[in-house]
Amino acid sequence: MPHNLEAAVASHPFLRGLSPHNIKLLNDCAMLTTFEPNEYVFREGDPANRFYLIRSGSVSIECPHTEQGTTSIEIISGGDVLGWSWLFPPYYYHFDARALEHTEAIFFYGMPLREECESDHHFGYELMKRVSDIMMQRLQSTRRQMLKLTPR
Repeated sequence: MPHNLEAAVASHPFLRGLSPHNIKLLNDCAMLTTFEPNEYVFREGDPANRFYLIRSGSVSIECPHTEQGTTSIEIISGGDVLGWSWLFPPYYYHFDARALEHTEAIFFYGMPLREECESDHHFGYELMKRVSDIMMQRLQSTRRQMLKLTPR
């Protein structure tokens, strides 16, 4: 696993195939971070001003306040992406995200990336395609979880 930020950003599967220029733009907004077991990465309703690339560990994406308590929508791990709400107004998270074990991640500040997406439409389109794919996967996970909770 790469130890320096630039190598970690460039080697993450979510960013594979981006140009060196785009990787540099992302690297300029990036920072390494860690989460301990049961630490929340973010909570539903928090301002969404960043997103995460998971390097190692695991995170539960959870829907709080259901009749059954908190429902885990999906568990993600190394190589996955966490958080897309930074890209869409009103820029608030819609789920909780909680580390299940020691987790290493790269986080990216959303505001400068949104500004870069506006000024460089090619870069913006590349990010949107990638984020849209993640969104579709998460929506399908949510649907599967809802079907499990629905009485037959």
